[in-house]
Amino acid sequence: MIDTYVELFPWPFRRLGGDEPAELVARLRKKGVTQAWAGSNEALLMRDVTGVNTRLAAACRQHGPNFLVPFGTVNPQQPDWQEDLRRCHEDHHMVGIRLYPNYHGYTLDDPVFAELLSLAASRKLLVQIALSMEDPRVQFPLMQVPPVNPTPLAGLIKRIPNLRLVLLGRGYWGGPRTANTPAGTAEMTQEIAQADNIYFDISNVEGVGGVARFIARTSPSRVVFGSHVPFFYFDSALLKVWEASLPEAQTKAVLEGNALALLQG
Repeated sequence: MIDTYVELFPWPFRRLGGDEPAELVARLRKKGVTQAWAGSNEALLMRDVTGVNTRLAAACRQHGPNFLVPFGTVNPQQPDWQEDLRRCHEDHHMVGIRLYPNYHGYTLDDPVFAELLSLAASRKLLVQIALSMEDPRVQFPLMQVPPVNPTPLAGLIKRIPNLRLVLLGRGYWGGPRTANTPAGTAEMTQEIAQADNIYFDISNVEGVGGVARFIARTSPSRVVFGSHVPFFYFDSALLKVWEASLPEAQTKAVLEGNALALLQG
């Protein structure tokens, strides 16, 4: 089982169970996870991106060698962000990066974002975009961060066909829109849903049969397991998969096979 969406280090606004790397690794191993793709909660608010990525890489080596796969971050609003991308690839030997556009203050139609995607694709790096880290209804009053609107990706992906992109969190909706759907939740366009090089995690897919419906809307080969721990409970994501009653081959693909295919390019 490969978990494509975990975060190391404390969440900025409250402590979470398992937010220390050693504890998180122990919990994931106990649940049967064999590999976890890790970003850093420090990436949200700290301006020293170089330090954030260095600490993330070191923590993965120390606490989860051959288990934690570090996904550094790049903030294209910061000076010399191209050097941060280079360091992720060449110095830390990362297989991908995780972006936080809403926390870093840019939209997906910003020309610098397109440049970042092109450079990442040229280095054959996976790109993950965290569309929403926290439900807007429970955000700290002085730190309201709306979800990222993924709509501009429909045009971008056609211009960067070798890009491998994973959308994380609540930027799309796995089930029908209801009265409880948070305001500002972006709908996933059909172009994005059907794009061969865009993958989706299940951490925010909700509703009975939500994973099965989401696979039907996208593709059995482009949905990956993601828990968003320690922010969410791991068992919540796993139960979504079992509840979906998928064919055995599809279950294996969601839990591991599709993520392996992503890594292999």
